[in-house]
Amino acid sequence: MLLDAVRQTIRRHDLATPSTRLVIALSGGGDSVALAHLLHDLHNAGELAIAGIAHFNHQLRDHADRDEQFCRSLAGALGHPFLADREDIAARSKRERRSIEVAARNARHEFFVRACTHFSAEFVALGHTRDDQAETFLLRLLRGAGARGLSGMHPRSGHSIRPLLDCGRAELRAFLVERGATFLEDATNADVSIPRNRVRAELLPFLQERFNPAVVETLASQAELARDEWLWMLDELKTRDLEGRRSAAEGTWTLERAALLSSPRAIRRLALWRAMTEAAGGRTVSLEHVNAALRMAESDAPSGCVDAPGHVVERIGDRVVLKNGRSSTLRSAERDFFRYPLSIPGEVSVPQRGCIVSAQFAAAEQLEPLAVRATMSSRATAIVAAEGLSAPLSVRNRRPGDRFRPFGLDGQKKLQDFLVDRKVARADRDRVPLVVDADDRIVWVAGHEIDEAFRVTDVSRAVLILTLRLV
Repeated sequence: MLLDAVRQTIRRHDLATPSTRLVIALSGGGDSVALAHLLHDLHNAGELAIAGIAHFNHQLRDHADRDEQFCRSLAGALGHPFLADREDIAARSKRERRSIEVAARNARHEFFVRACTHFSAEFVALGHTRDDQAETFLLRLLRGAGARGLSGMHPRSGHSIRPLLDCGRAELRAFLVERGATFLEDATNADVSIPRNRVRAELLPFLQERFNPAVVETLASQAELARDEWLWMLDELKTRDLEGRRSAAEGTWTLERAALLSSPRAIRRLALWRAMTEAAGGRTVSLEHVNAALRMAESDAPSGCVDAPGHVVERIGDRVVLKNGRSSTLRSAERDFFRYPLSIPGEVSVPQRGCIVSAQFAAAEQLEPLAVRATMSSRATAIVAAEGLSAPLSVRNRRPGDRFRPFGLDGQKKLQDFLVDRKVARADRDRVPLVVDADDRIVWVAGHEIDEAFRVTDVSRAVLILTLRLV
């Protein structure tokens, strides 16, 4: 019975007790409507207390107001107080230079905090399912993630709980049909330009048909295993005294080198990543930054220094010290390196540039030859020959010694010289995204030029369409 499964999830993860006051996040979709009905049943059974139902209107769809009214009516039918709020997410996205998805998520969670305060509730219940967990696992695997990312969505995270995490989407739909409950269909779920929708509509069905009919359950189980590993690693940081000591007045974070080097390498990297991420103040800390700091910490040299986003990591005797600001001695030699995996098809956000780079295959014969030539070197789009590319692709910024052969040029040219010729400001040169293949060959200087080696010469062969979109 579905209700028993939800009850078991709540008990296993200690999500709620009879005295726990919850807010239900209701979008109007099938999952959240099922959540409302299931928790309403548990509320009537005295196993938890529903303080209210909350709906956030993102003002992104033509039917947004209709969705809000549906949720208001359902809350009234169930007999629970209702709270709604709204925000122009498109405007916020432009203002903050973030993607629509990120802006919407941030606004939604800010609202959930307000809703908990409004209803004097402890948690907000979200309708994420086992299918959502499998999709999250695949998305993060494709983008590149460790135990933290692959652990997916946790049953409890801050003020949020997920009572449906062990329930399948099909089970919830069957439950609603049996109960005669109505729900709304989100038309944007059919938009496969959104990575999660593409995973849901294309990748998961392919894996189910060709590899494993129970792939959703398998991936959700893998996320649970990764979550246990991640939580164990966090406990190890406490046990080994590797959480770091922070001095807010001095703007420093300190790790003891002896404790660092006596730990397994995975724990060393995690300790540094956690401290560096906090010191970075919201800037992206890449694996390259962490590895550079780790090499310095492991070195026999009595001192050293590594510049990282928003801070500097120094070896001072037996301590590794992170300080706000940058090292003037290393500013010209070390840069804020970034590298992100780019799946095909797929897209990746580059926060340093405030843009999204995407890639997709296409048959060149489907494209007009003139269109191929016109867009081969455009600022927003590049069409390159897929043959000869070594997968996987990545998006990174420049490195010392980078060279490539600009389209139409006889020989190679230093990337530095190319950017100077293109009048790219000095301060912006380290933020120019480069699409590179697995051999680290520059395929496209995004927004500027492709490498001659990847020019389309045979329109009967497959091509790769790369795009750059500012956010």
